[in-house]
Amino acid sequence: MSERTIALVTGANKGIGYEIAAGLGALGWSVGVGARDDRRRQAAVESLRAAGVDAFGVPLDVTDDASATAAARLIEEQAGRLDVLVNNAAISGTMPQEPTRVDPATVRTVVETNVIGVIRVTNAMMPLLRRSASPRIVNMSSSVGSLTLQSGTAGELTAGPVAVAYSPSKTFLNAVTLQYARELSGTNILINAGCPGYVATDLNGFRGVRTPEQGAAIAIKLATLPDDGPTGQFFDDAGVVPW
Repeated sequence: MSERTIALVTGANKGIGYEIAAGLGALGWSVGVGARDDRRRQAAVESLRAAGVDAFGVPLDVTDDASATAAARLIEEQAGRLDVLVNNAAISGTMPQEPTRVDPATVRTVVETNVIGVIRVTNAMMPLLRRSASPRIVNMSSSVGSLTLQSGTAGELTAGPVAVAYSPSKTFLNAVTLQYARELSGTNILINAGCPGYVATDLNGFRGVRTPEQGAAIAIKLATLPDDGPTGQFFDDAGVVPW
């Protein structure tokens, strides 16, 4: 069994996920690069290794039960346990997403990846996380999932465009995070949601104002919480985000 801290980052072949993997790798951790595309995953692993990161590829389609099971088996063979899981993989879904115009299939597809995919992967990895001395789970959410911010009447309280698939998927993810925290209360597993801010990625057509490295910072912070750190909460760089 490896003495290094072992992490898995889903959707880690590009953007925020890649920078999370790079940041955790810079701590001397061994980082699994979870991605479904073989070519992109291998390219990311090679790039991370060139930067000095102990990276290894993990074929993973978060929408597929067998893929999640196989990924857990690979990590067990590679390291014997998992210390940190960062559920980063997400999609925005086809636009437009005004409630009166959306194709219901779009909502279903987004929830399958952004919510059910998180549950699927987390549960597949749970036996490995329970073997860790200080397990951490980080669910990458978004302020657009905050009902408080979405319902604000003042401009500064309103988060993001109207998007009935993507935004509620993050609200759903926040609720799921709380349910895990409730079940895992009294264990050493800390689970939190993190908002990276408005990062320029292909998910938003690179319209964001933050870099992927800046967006990765909250995940790295939550992945390295002390044993007496918070659980079942929602954070961004500035602190607690309202539900």
